[in-house]
Amino acid sequence: MQLSKIVQDLRINWAKGDALRDEGLKTPDDILRFDDISYGPYGKDNLLDIYVLKGTKTIQPTIVNIHGGGWVYGNKEVYQYYCMSLAQRGFTVVNINYRLAPETRFPGAVCDINNALKFIENHGAEYFVDKDRLILVGDSAGGQLVSHFATILTNPGFAKLFDFEVAKVTVKALGLNCGTYDGRAMATDRNDEVFLEYIDCMDKTPDDALVERVDALKYMNSHYPPSYIMSTECDFLLPCAQPMYDYLTGMGVPCEIKIYGDKNRPEIGHVFHVNCKLPEAKICNDDECEFFKKYV
Repeated sequence: MQLSKIVQDLRINWAKGDALRDEGLKTPDDILRFDDISYGPYGKDNLLDIYVLKGTKTIQPTIVNIHGGGWVYGNKEVYQYYCMSLAQRGFTVVNINYRLAPETRFPGAVCDINNALKFIENHGAEYFVDKDRLILVGDSAGGQLVSHFATILTNPGFAKLFDFEVAKVTVKALGLNCGTYDGRAMATDRNDEVFLEYIDCMDKTPDDALVERVDALKYMNSHYPPSYIMSTECDFLLPCAQPMYDYLTGMGVPCEIKIYGDKNRPEIGHVFHVNCKLPEAKICNDDECEFFKKYV
């Protein structure tokens, strides 16, 4: 497959930035890792890691991380230090790979998330994972994926649009970090080139059936999980945060919104919370985990 220039450039430049961000970091001494566990049939794209505090004896409330990367970039290694820092806050953390666009189009990543949760349903207890006290977190494109999959979990009508049996797990809360959430707008306004790569509509207009399947907002309801919605003053996706908060709270979903940083701190920008070297990332992740603990 011939990759578009934007995908090639994103993969090269973001990988360089992520490597620099994590340079010098190592696995904390108090963390036990279970690496490269297969949860599905697609090789390295269907691997996950699990992190837990050493000495853990029983299943724990569990965070499942869905990485960002514009649907076209990223893997669990890029998020390992962030995820281990969440485990240090008293959670088991599952950190997954999923298939990327354009090699795999929508809904491939959604199917992979479901298969990862099916693995948790059937084998999670072996790794201190509590399938009935799950939290899904995602940032940027991962935020879109989390918001979309949470709708599948909480609205059977939306789930029927997808050709898989939904995992039997219970999601108690979400972390929606620097995300984008309006799939219908992204599909029809055609302003987000990588999203069009993801849904295979670079050179064509999406049909009504496809738009319906990406329009999670339409199917969100009062059963949607409590959500922590986070962005920053220097986040290019900041305009997505308040409308999502207003939309969910308007349906009675418990939510908290927090906008970090200021216009003079560009380093506190898009997905800053993944940078374990930033004091502000610690503050943000502490805030978010305190929100989760209210629901698990």
